[in-house]
Amino acid sequence: MRHRKDGYKLGRLTQHRWALFRNLLTGLFRHERIETTEAKAKAVRGLADHVITLAKRENLHARRQVLSLVPDTEVVGRIFDTIAARFGDRHGGYTRIVKAGVRHGDAAPMVLLELVDRPDTPKDGGKKRDKKEKAPKGEAAAGGKRKKREKAAAAAG
Repeated sequence: MRHRKDGYKLGRLTQHRWALFRNLLTGLFRHERIETTEAKAKAVRGLADHVITLAKRENLHARRQVLSLVPDTEVVGRIFDTIAARFGDRHGGYTRIVKAGVRHGDAAPMVLLELVDRPDTPKDGGKKRDKKEKAPKGEAAAGGKRKKREKAAAAAG
């Protein structure tokens, strides 16, 4: 029975696990979104919430506590200046886990761990297409077949 055996071990020694958590936290606060396995994301989301809660206090002791978890002074400055200010009126729940499929190598479930109020960037680079801009189905299909025929003719002749 696993009574009172809290936390995620992730098959690592304690020092290795904490180094992993520090790297994940640094990446999360630097990029505001990271892709990792589901188990690692669930293990680190509580620490991320704790770091933001500490940063909302804005005193020297809190800054030193955050520095012990995120050993990058540039990222810690960003946490205290911009990220904590964005979450000023929120009481917890600063991160979100979005499923992203499985990893090809070992079929591990992959997720996106991101900050909740992260500004979204459109997948097509911000450019939206109207329905008017699309070519009719017949022209697009004929264009694709025409290119294949031209390539075959060029290769043969």
